[in-house]
Amino acid sequence: MTPETSAANHTPEWLVLTLACVAQFMVLLDVSIVNVALPSIKHSLGFSQVELQWVLNAYTLTFAGFLLLGGRTADLFGRRRVFLLGLTVFTLASLLGGLAQDQAMLISARAVQGVGGAILSPATLTILTTTFREPRARARAMGMWSAVAGAGGATGALLGGILTEELSWRWILFINIPIGIATFIVGRAFLQESRAEGERQTLDVLGAVLVTAGLTSLVFGVVRTTSVGWGSWQTIVAFGAATALIAWFLVHEGSVAKFPLMRLTLFARRSIWTANLVMFLLSGALFAMWFFVSLYLQEVHGYSPLRTGFAFVPQTVAIMIGAQVSSRVVLRTGPRPLLVLGGLLSAVGLFLFSGLGVHTGYWSGFFLPSVLVTLGLGVSFTPLAYAATAGIPPHQAGLASGLVNTSRQIGGAVGLAVLAAVATTRTHDVASAVNQLTALTDGYGLAFRIGSVIALAAAAAALLVPARSVAGRDRDWAVEPGTVRIVE
Repeated sequence: MTPETSAANHTPEWLVLTLACVAQFMVLLDVSIVNVALPSIKHSLGFSQVELQWVLNAYTLTFAGFLLLGGRTADLFGRRRVFLLGLTVFTLASLLGGLAQDQAMLISARAVQGVGGAILSPATLTILTTTFREPRARARAMGMWSAVAGAGGATGALLGGILTEELSWRWILFINIPIGIATFIVGRAFLQESRAEGERQTLDVLGAVLVTAGLTSLVFGVVRTTSVGWGSWQTIVAFGAATALIAWFLVHEGSVAKFPLMRLTLFARRSIWTANLVMFLLSGALFAMWFFVSLYLQEVHGYSPLRTGFAFVPQTVAIMIGAQVSSRVVLRTGPRPLLVLGGLLSAVGLFLFSGLGVHTGYWSGFFLPSVLVTLGLGVSFTPLAYAATAGIPPHQAGLASGLVNTSRQIGGAVGLAVLAAVATTRTHDVASAVNQLTALTDGYGLAFRIGSVIALAAAAAALLVPARSVAGRDRDWAVEPGTVRIVE
């Protein structure tokens, strides 16, 4: 009996899938659950409109910067151990955030939450890729994981609305505590340990710090443009620091680090760099959508947090449908046509969103674009995960899955910063000529139009993804057996 078979007998695959999905749901829920609560947080802790972005980006940037380290840690020190560590950090940070008494405490807690999510998220995917080895079973498992991940992002609006209106905005963070504790107990009891074989390597902590600092400087520079302009010395210094830090990161990874966080040679594989490019662009176009739409519904139409949450329900359904459909056909079609379709659907939806006005009705102008945008996102989830991990051996599974998730978060953080800066600048430019609500919708509309162009670019980039006829070539998508050690 092989170690893998023994592990499977000890832990039912459905239980492994459930734990991975619940953990991933928590991580991505916290990317979006804050959106509906933003006006309440702004009033409670005294944030300005520009500063409010950091409630989202503090989480997103640390999540992005430490994802590669998290994925590598899972490979080296054991997926079960790292899974439980990530749960612990994430849950404790949620408690601190819910207790926050000022802006600094909330933003700091959100940053630590991002670190916990960066440890936890790649562990969930590598647990799946090393548990489900048969290609069709793996496709179904990843389809469910993708659907739950997508639902976590979209459900955040509904859950955030309910918690904010009925209890307090603080409960959008407190809700993670019972879920985290229950998942920790079950995971500790039933998950089997596994890690990549070979020499125990050191972690590239410097690499994680460099890329996180570089991205933070980049986003800070973009955000500051709304206050001091693109040509100010503050903006130039921020962009200069970002350039230097990211360049240092690339040099460090390419020629200095003994065990680099990100092996640049990995990008020689066409499926990997193209999938990450598509993910970066698609996230850049779509991440800001929830931010703008939530503010639009509450500030322009006067929706309550609860009503705003219910307005997002069709998006949740659309993401889940898209993810399930794509998971069932990706083995026959390969990822390319699904990624093109997903990008086009989202681009059309964002363009339609740009027509929202002060008096636009929910069913007449909001419903269709919201469904198209999120259906496209759902269609893209599974093929992106497959393309980004195609042919990757188990000892690099954490790196590959961490890389694609990093692209998602970097794209989202940069996209939000850029589009929010564009919207704010546009609103200020037209505020003297029109009323405040019209100025807001004009700024949101411009951001949506630019987002539509970015989504079109994602669809175009998807044409570069290798066209694979997966039938008869399952080994290209499967995890090769025999290279993962199961520790009892």
